[in-house]
Order: sequence, then structure tokens, then C-alpha cells
Amino acid sequence: MRLIYPRNIAYGMSRMAATTSPYFGGRLTRSHNKASTSSLGDSNAVKGPSTLTSKKRIRKRQHVSIQYEIDDNVKDETVKKQYDKVIPRVAKGEKNKKGFTVVMSSSSHSSGDDWEPCQWHEMLDNIREMRKHNDAPVDSMGAEKICDEEAPPKIFRYQVLLSLLLSSQTKDQVTSAAMTKLKAHGCTVDNILKTPQNKIEQLIYPVGFFKRKAEYIKKTTRILKDKYDSDIPPTLKELIKLPGIGPKMAHIIMDVAWKQVTGIGVDTHVHRISNRLKWVKKTTTNPEDTRVALESWLPRDLWSEVNVLLVGFGQQTCLPVGPKCSECINRQICPYGQSQNRVSKK
Repeated sequence: MRLIYPRNIAYGMSRMAATTSPYFGGRLTRSHNKASTSSLGDSNAVKGPSTLTSKKRIRKRQHVSIQYEIDDNVKDETVKKQYDKVIPRVAKGEKNKKGFTVVMSSSSHSSGDDWEPCQWHEMLDNIREMRKHNDAPVDSMGAEKICDEEAPPKIFRYQVLLSLLLSSQTKDQVTSAAMTKLKAHGCTVDNILKTPQNKIEQLIYPVGFFKRKAEYIKKTTRILKDKYDSDIPPTLKELIKLPGIGPKMAHIIMDVAWKQVTGIGVDTHVHRISNRLKWVKKTTTNPEDTRVALESWLPRDLWSEVNVLLVGFGQQTCLPVGPKCSECINRQICPYGQSQNRVSKK
């Protein structure tokens, strides 16, 4: 038996089928209703999603470049230079290419400007207490200890540079022994230039990568002779350009040789301990990132002290493997020490 529906009933049923069908992904609008009404007589009155859904026009927003200006109240030139590397400066009243000028005060350049570690003053005082005897290897074999302080200033500074160059990935005891042999041989610019490279290798052995370091010594010494009148460069930027001299060495050279504090010398000990004490806002993976993180909050008058302090602490107590947390008086407030206490209790 065949049922015949009036025209208006047929329209309502077709509309219901279109809106309730699981195969229909769109939504009927007035324009769609008109289309459906005009095509009731057609067998294809109800269309699929491709015909019922309208295409939306997506207009991309115009990108506006924003530049920041450093507050003139910032007196620390090193801070300004750091911002210059990251943020292009705009003169007062000057507009950028899009016609916008955004001026930000110095205190709000970074959301972490006011951040500092919890109880860091107490941790630092405790480390000073544990290091009060100054009997770590760095205290007797550091860069300033193994150089001839009675030598003329140029020779002393040259020896400081060589001692830091040799110290990379080498224990202080080995570096001290190598410098002793170099001084006995004649550790001056002119004498090192006359010495064959293979002889220098024998003198500095067994420091880490002694062959490569002997090559660096020859190249660096030649640069010092030709460009700096047998002296070492007086700026951090020039020091880093020398073969074999990295940022950590350069900062310590500036401190020991030129008596200028330009940054924190971060070696493997300072890097490890800073992360264990949570003296960095976020975990760092290399010494250079650790240096930047420390300098962002640590008072500048502590930059010179913190290197020797933490290096000796890392040599005696906060060892790379098997740290002596039970002997450390920071164990109750040190995040790493607290985690070790929980593990030992289990």
C-alpha cells in the first residue's frame, strides 16, 4: 500500500530527516530553507553537508611588530647591552614600521626580574662555614695561586691566561703540575714562541686534550705577541676570540689578571651545585645558561666570591657522584639534599 502525503507534510518530513540524520553535519539556515522549498519537487531536495554548509571567509589579522625601549633610569650598562642583543631599541617618540611605539620600564622587561631562590642567604652562609678552612684543591691550586705573582705584570697575566686554558676538563692538581713545569721551562711569551709544539705537549702532559691545548698555546701566544705587545687583551670580548678561551675562562681571567668583575665563572662544579640548590629558576643544561641565570638575581658584589666558594664546595662535599649530603649543613634546606633524605628513609 502506498501513502501519499500532502505537499506541506512532505516538506516537514524532509526537513526533519535532514536535521536529525547522523549523516548531516550542517545546520539549516533561512537560505537553506529557501533552497529546500524551491527544490521540493526535485528528488535531490535534501542536500549533504557540502551544499548546506556555507564557506566562512577567514581574514588574517595584520601582524604588528612591537619594539621596546629601555628606561633611561637603568644605570648598569651591561644590562643595557644584554637587552640590546635581544630587544631592538627605539628612541623616545620614534615609531616602528607599523606606526606603534611601545615603551616598557626597566623593571618589567622580564617577568623573573624579582625572582630569587628561597633561603639562598642561609645556604650561602652555610657553605661559607663549611669552606672556612680553605683547604680545597682550588684554594691552593687555583689560577691566582699557581702563577708567579712576583713576576712583571705582563708575565703574570700571561701565566693566568695559560693556567685557565689548561684547566678545562682537568683537575686542579694536574693543572698545577703542568704550570710548574712551564714556569721552570720559562713561561713567557718570547720563550713559548721559541719552544716547539711537541715540547709544549710534553711539558703540559697529562692535562686533558694536551695536544690540542699545546696548539692553542702556540696560536694564542703568537696573537698576543703581534697584536697586544706580549700582553693579554684587556676586554672580555677580545679574550673570548683567542683560541681555546671560553666565557668561563674569560670572566675569571678578567677577575684575576685585570681585577675587573665582568661575570661569574661557571665551571662544572658551579653548574651542578646551582641546579641542586635550585639557584636557577629553571633547570639549566650547560654552564653558560647557568651563568646567565645566576647573574639575573645574585648581587654583583658576590660574583667573584661565588666561583671559588662553590668550586671548593663541589670538590669536597657536593661531589658529582656520591655527594656527602649527610655531612652538609644545608641538607635540611637544600632541595637535592631533601630528596636524598627521602630516598634513604625508604
